Amino acid sequence: MSAPGSTGSILITGIGSLVTNEPALGTGPLGILHDAAVVVADGRIAWVGPADTAPDADTRHDAQGRVVIPGFVDSHAHLVFAGDRTAEFAARMAGQAYAAGGIRTTVAATRAASDAELAANLDRLVDEAARQGTTVLECKSGYGLTVDDEARALRLASAVTDEVTYLGAHVVAPEYADDPAGYVDLVTGPMLDACAPHARWVDVFCERGAFDGDQARAILTAGKKRGLVPRVHANQLRHGPGVQLAVELGAASADHCTHLDAADVAALASSDTVATLLPGAEFSTRAAYPDARRLIDAGATVALSTDCNPGSSFTTSMPFCIAIAVREMGMTPDEAVWSATAGGAAALRRTDVGRIVPGVRADLVELDAPSHVHLAYRPGVPLVRTVWRGGAAVA
Repeated sequence: MSAPGSTGSILITGIGSLVTNEPALGTGPLGILHDAAVVVADGRIAWVGPADTAPDADTRHDAQGRVVIPGFVDSHAHLVFAGDRTAEFAARMAGQAYAAGGIRTTVAATRAASDAELAANLDRLVDEAARQGTTVLECKSGYGLTVDDEARALRLASAVTDEVTYLGAHVVAPEYADDPAGYVDLVTGPMLDACAPHARWVDVFCERGAFDGDQARAILTAGKKRGLVPRVHANQLRHGPGVQLAVELGAASADHCTHLDAADVAALASSDTVATLLPGAEFSTRAAYPDARRLIDAGATVALSTDCNPGSSFTTSMPFCIAIAVREMGMTPDEAVWSATAGGAAALRRTDVGRIVPGVRADLVELDAPSHVHLAYRPGVPLVRTVWRGGAAVA
């Protein structure tokens, strides 16, 4: 999701409550300023402070007492796909257990789709996310599982975001069902060669039914040698080696983190690996939610993301994930908003987004509410009124 061009300067004034995510600028961990204003110039934040001392700008936007927060940073999404898995969702709601094998249904549909069809669906989902306040998103491959299909997924993703992840190791491709070692060789060899030029990150689904710890280590290590930074789908369906592997290899994030033991929590808390929680997946699979409170209290950095995908979390709504995190995962409204903005930025190792401070990219969201708490207080209500990305209004 690249920032559009922006010309001139704009003064956003009349902000009843401004969430800066910079404690030095305001009160509390969110650095909240009341009766605030922001000046945007050349696509970046140029000034932040009290509205009555704001400098002039070329144009003015009056927030009329509403809250303004940083744009949401969705650091985990699977948006290049075709097909529909409504029947699978309905079956789960009728009692069928979720399993990783459902991914192969989407693989067949994605392989059969044209580039134009995949791009149209991708653009639709990116626009949908933007209307709900997302200004940065990560996008993975993983529904092609051939050299050509994985490479084209990454090329398409690169057209909408700089945060592109190679996930050839989503599950073992159906052609290699009886030869998983051969598929690992493909993922770490010819497929990596074709995909590395189009990606920043390498990811693996470390889970029973997908890839075990040794396979995951081999895949991530190969990606690192090609300059890609690891991310890990870790400990989603049961306890496993994913979190420890993520920390060992210096992964930017361990994602899901639903089934953790004390050693996993301690490892995350003592590392730079962000624990990215994806409550949409638990909502859609009727699984137990991750314990955010335990991670935060231990000192781990926590991010919230949508995990948007057609099988286990078909939502692009960060506000929805915030509401679930507050209601079901032990997070306060302040913590959930921080995790959906600054936390996501940390998971992408970005310092230019997720905050509203001078010098960073001007990604802001105006809510039709007086406080950020309304994101959890009024779940399901379309509160996003205006979205600026790189200083330009996009929704």
